[in-house]
Amino acid sequence: MEFTMIETGWLSLLPPIIAIALALITKEVYSSLFLGICSGMLIYSFSSGGTLLSATALTFDMMCSKIADNAYMIIFLALLWAVVMLVSKSGGSQAYGRWAGRRLNSKRSAALATSLLGVLIFIDDGFNCLTVGTVMRPITDRLHVSREKLAYIIDATAAPVCIIAPVSSWAVAVASEVSDTNGFHLFLSTIPYNFYALMTILMVLFISITGRDFGPMRQAEAQALSAPAEEPAAQGQEPSKGGVIDLVLPILVLIICAILGMAYVGGFFEGVSFSEAIGYNPTAGLTLGAFAGLLTALVLYLPRKLMTPKEFIDSIVSGISNIVPPMLILILSWSLGGVCRQLIGTGQFISGFLNEAQLPMGFLPVLIFVIAALMSFSMGTSWGTFGMLIPIITMICESDGAGALLVPALGATLAGSVYGDHCSPISDTTILSSTGASCQHIRHVETQLPYATLVAAVCAVGYLIAGFTLTPWIALAVEAALLVGAVLVLNRRSQALN
Repeated sequence: MEFTMIETGWLSLLPPIIAIALALITKEVYSSLFLGICSGMLIYSFSSGGTLLSATALTFDMMCSKIADNAYMIIFLALLWAVVMLVSKSGGSQAYGRWAGRRLNSKRSAALATSLLGVLIFIDDGFNCLTVGTVMRPITDRLHVSREKLAYIIDATAAPVCIIAPVSSWAVAVASEVSDTNGFHLFLSTIPYNFYALMTILMVLFISITGRDFGPMRQAEAQALSAPAEEPAAQGQEPSKGGVIDLVLPILVLIICAILGMAYVGGFFEGVSFSEAIGYNPTAGLTLGAFAGLLTALVLYLPRKLMTPKEFIDSIVSGISNIVPPMLILILSWSLGGVCRQLIGTGQFISGFLNEAQLPMGFLPVLIFVIAALMSFSMGTSWGTFGMLIPIITMICESDGAGALLVPALGATLAGSVYGDHCSPISDTTILSSTGASCQHIRHVETQLPYATLVAAVCAVGYLIAGFTLTPWIALAVEAALLVGAVLVLNRRSQALN
């Protein structure tokens, strides 16, 4: 349906403030977002001569409108999680563990192989955490890699990798939050500005290759080195029937067909340029790719009797049910953004205020990074954080003089959301990482926090640079140099203290 915007002044700030404040106080995102939507609808309805009943009706009208606008994304996420569950049940991950176990003979190779598997499984962070931990834990135990180190590698190659992977549940979630009709292109342009994700991957690789640990992680590694190696699993256990191809092929087909699907939907094969084609309706193309991955799993698993037809269907249903909680967050955040953007003019009010105040807009990215990090750490959810902030950030940057900062600001939003989620003890990915590594949860938080915070501090410097230069490359070079130098210095200090 069509919505008509009215000016509500300072009242337009109440819905996002209510949603964010309640989320921080209660640590519960769903009701906080819903109450934010309801408050916005009450402001809109009463300001336009409506009633409580009309505000209630408009609330659900907005939700239905946003579900319809994002129907392809909902289908894609459902199919994607179905593929994730099927790959998990096929035994392909265990086969990778057996294959890797025969070839790895050092701490360095075990850490790098764990990182590689974490990067390979980039389509969803939850699947990543549990799969990588279960597969690599026996190998890392045998080679004296601490459980704390394993948990860190798992956590650092989950959300930070997913948030920069174009074919992932995170990519379409972010793209759907942007008001721009070409949200997927906008997401791609934020990747170089997602400093925390990029620097975290650099940190993991540098630590894995050099072994230059510091702080509590160095102590954990020293304890693991002196501990007796874990015995291999009992021979009586029945090995899974799946092979490495059962992990790799469905994901590979999904990625290739998703790219081809985006090109096909956008008319690439009818003469449209590739860049224009993939941005036309990317979620429709991604849906085709996810369906191709599902068909690949069907052809690959059933004839070889890796699972029965009933188990195949049950896995699909189970996978789809797992996406319901994050999907509910998305629907509510879409609706809150719609209320603020389409009905009560939150963006216009904030933009006008900033223009009149003549604040230095170059500080916007680093300020957003800090705010997103604090919110995500407090709530334990990156999806809930960027779901609340992206609509506000896009509205701010739509004002005159701030449009050039849209991409850096969105990159800072995503980076801060991932950092806060990465080190929050109540985050689902933090919990799943410690669970997958069989590491005490508080030990995982204690050992990971110095690493994550060092990367975040370096990124804050980068966002100051990017905010004024409007290019990511200078900031990335400075950050990489600072990060490597800081790790070397902290490692030497840890050695001296021990």
